[in-house]
Formats: sequence, C-alpha cells, structure tokens
Amino acid sequence: MTALKLAQTMTEQQNTALDLDLEHINASLADASPAEIVRWALALGKETIATTSFGRNAALMLHLVSEEDKTVPTIWVDTGYNLRDTYVVAERLIKDMQLNMHVYSPQMTSERRNAIMGGIPTIDEEERHAEFTRQVKLEPFAQAIADFQPEVWITGIRQEETEHRKSLDIVSIDNRGILKVAPIFYWSEEQVEDYMEQHSLSSCKHYFDPTKVQDGRECGLHTAA
Repeated sequence: MTALKLAQTMTEQQNTALDLDLEHINASLADASPAEIVRWALALGKETIATTSFGRNAALMLHLVSEEDKTVPTIWVDTGYNLRDTYVVAERLIKDMQLNMHVYSPQMTSERRNAIMGGIPTIDEEERHAEFTRQVKLEPFAQAIADFQPEVWITGIRQEETEHRKSLDIVSIDNRGILKVAPIFYWSEEQVEDYMEQHSLSSCKHYFDPTKVQDGRECGLHTAA
C-alpha cells in the first residue's frame, strides 16, 4: 500500500491519533521517501504544524514541507540566545521558501533572565536547567500549541540524534497526544548533507541551543508532557 493510500484509508477509518495502529503505519512507511511521508501526513487532513530550530541543516525539513504545501504553519521557538548566523540564515530561508512562519519567544528577555538566573545553567544544575528550559522552550511552544491546536506535528528529528529518539519511530504519539511525524527519522548525517548539497540549501554554520548544553541531549520539546 502506498503512503498516500494508507493515509486515505486511515482518514476514512480513524478519528483520533490514539486510535491509530502505529506498528502497521510505521511498517508501511518504512521504505517511503521523506517527501512521501510528508504527503502522507498532509493527506490525513488534520490540523498540522511543522517545527524548526533553524539549526545547521534545518533547511532540509523546511524544503520538504514547503515543496508539498507552503501554507503549513511552521513554528520557530526563538529562545533569544541564537547566534547572528542563525538569524541571517533564517531570514533568507523564510523569504526564499515563502514559509508560513510563526515565531514564538520567551516572555522574559535573555538579558533579564541572565541577570536573575546567573547565566545559562550548566549540565549539572538540573533544577535550574529544567526551569530555564521551561522558560525559553516549553512555555513558548505551549503557547503555539494552544494557538494552533495541531493534531499532527511534522518534525525533523532523527533516530541517531539522542537516546530518547532511539525509542521512537517515523510516526509516534507525543506526550501531548499529538501525532508526531518524522520524515527523515532513519536518515544518516551523510544523507542529510547530500540532500542539502543537491538542493543548494543554506546551512547555519554557527548554531547554539542553550537548552541542550551538549550534543546528544534533548531540548525538552520532544520529552515534555
């Protein structure tokens, strides 16, 4: 069964994300291309969002989604700690791809937070890091979820990135009850780089996520309840 046919069948038979047979869906999508997976997600006919961090190779997912439907709302949680390169590349991609971009930022400025919290928490400061993450990532994203009330979330996460993501699949149910779809879930870094080069996509060479502190750590969006 093709990815599109599977989506049409599911739309006819299923009403909520929690009713879906994820094992069957993931088996059916295992050999589908990222573009086919995006089409499958959109064919469900549900309220859908895409997200981006505007990280190093974020242009890949933005390109995949915009090539299928430029009207899909793309959510960017701008923590306020991004480097200049991130903002420059982000503006270029938003303009070139004509993205339906929606930017959400923390209620408190980074300078004020730094003064109150004493800067970005280290990896060993678990309580401070949790509160920091809540303020700069989870709170703005919760507002985006409240505004758009998505049933489907298209994301660029990949299996090899963190330990938590190794427990997921192409399609999973987020802790919030949202159907999370990851079109490049099984792609390697080499495949990502090849796609970026093939489509001449702008890459953010200098990216900093203050909630991760180190590579291989979750930023909180994909683990929050």
